[in-house]
Amino acid sequence: MPCGAGGRVVRALMSLSLSFAAEELLCACDVPHCSQPNCTGKVCFVSKRKEEGTITQHRGCFSQNILEHCQTPVTEQYGMRCCKSRMCNAELEIFLQGEDALGKTPSLPNLLLMIFVPLLALLVLVALTALFCWKVAQHRHKHSDFGDTDLMLKASMVGDSTLEGHDPMATLFAQDLLNDDCTTGSGSGLPFLVQRTVARQITLMECVGKGRYGEVWRGVWHGESVALKFFSSRDEQSWFRETEIYNTVLLRHDNILGFIASDMTSRNSSTQLWLITHYHENGSLYDYLQRTALDVETCLGLASSIICGLVHLHVEIFGTQGKPAIAHRDLKSRNILVKSNRQCCIADLGLAVMHSQGSDYLDIGNNPRVGTKRYMAPEVLSEQIRTDCFESYKKTDIWAYGLVLWEITRRTVVNGIVEEYRPPFFDAVPSDPSFEDMKKVVCVDQQTPVIPNRLFSDSVLSALAKIMKECWYQSPSARLTALRIKKTLKKLNNSVEKPKAEQ
Repeated sequence: MPCGAGGRVVRALMSLSLSFAAEELLCACDVPHCSQPNCTGKVCFVSKRKEEGTITQHRGCFSQNILEHCQTPVTEQYGMRCCKSRMCNAELEIFLQGEDALGKTPSLPNLLLMIFVPLLALLVLVALTALFCWKVAQHRHKHSDFGDTDLMLKASMVGDSTLEGHDPMATLFAQDLLNDDCTTGSGSGLPFLVQRTVARQITLMECVGKGRYGEVWRGVWHGESVALKFFSSRDEQSWFRETEIYNTVLLRHDNILGFIASDMTSRNSSTQLWLITHYHENGSLYDYLQRTALDVETCLGLASSIICGLVHLHVEIFGTQGKPAIAHRDLKSRNILVKSNRQCCIADLGLAVMHSQGSDYLDIGNNPRVGTKRYMAPEVLSEQIRTDCFESYKKTDIWAYGLVLWEITRRTVVNGIVEEYRPPFFDAVPSDPSFEDMKKVVCVDQQTPVIPNRLFSDSVLSALAKIMKECWYQSPSARLTALRIKKTLKKLNNSVEKPKAEQ
């Protein structure tokens, strides 16, 4: 380089340095070595660095190497900008290559857009959901409106208050809810939002049953009788389990007790657990058999309807409107209700277990209560049951069904003879048998209820006696399935009905 040119460059650099030295600038400072929020130097700067995906930005001042630092090009990883006026770097911004300028504080219009656009989208979604639910409700309840104030009634004991409002449309609505298979069959009952309302619309009339679990009352809901089961606090898990199953599983079936609603209320500073179902004035099969002697046709009808309900529980139904397989685990005559047409429906799912083949998940629930000792299968009493196998639970239901069948056939008239009602093993154990009592009779002595000889003089009852025996095998795998029993009883029904048709 010519000496003259080199001299001119040196003089320019010295001139630039002198010009910066002429004035100390006050700059914003947030670098780690700054003890104050500002510093003094010859030039202010803002720098930005990207390391491992994290971007850090600092502001400060330089006292030397000005050109070296300020002329550094901005890259994807590092960049710097300088300025030379008082606090000029306080608002100075820098963006790395490829960095979006969204880091800037948004303007008011942009801020409003950011807030209101998502909010508007959410409101539209809620409106569409509400419209869809309303359409479904209209389809199910053509004559109703859930907003009807006449429906907002309060549950009360008799004498406290009476049902308010007698609007014909409200009465029609109540009848629809009680009778419509799509809403209150024994499926999932009413929607959750409606269930708590229904629970407060019921007037309690009379207590129709008591037990260790609590009480059952007859109530009136818009002129229709319903059953209200009140669970004791120690049986809370049974209430929770029944509510869970009824609300999540499609159980609609003529031979499963129809579910309406479930609620938890507070009364006199104590918690009440309610389960509201269809009401059947004949009561339980246990009560019905106490006071009623049966003919062969009625006996067969009761037995067939119970097994139909049990098959529906045991079988898994696939599809969007399906259900998992369910084992009852506490089948007995007290947990079976007799309808006005002398068909039965199975109740009390507080101990039920569910199983789905798709996930192979066995849902046992969280209920410490065990079944009724008198109806326990040998493998339960001996504690040999495979608790990880769903089929094991189904086999215990079959054992119990055989005992219920025995109760029914004992109360069936044959040649003018009928026995008084007695529970299974009445002649072998006390009225309230212990676990050890039942274990000795069923497991050690391997006894089964005595089948009356008179049953073998009738072809239908003789066939029922054979089914009982095949329900009582000590080995669970040897017992009949619910589906096999249902098919056998269907053939029996056809054999009974055929001679009638020919007459």
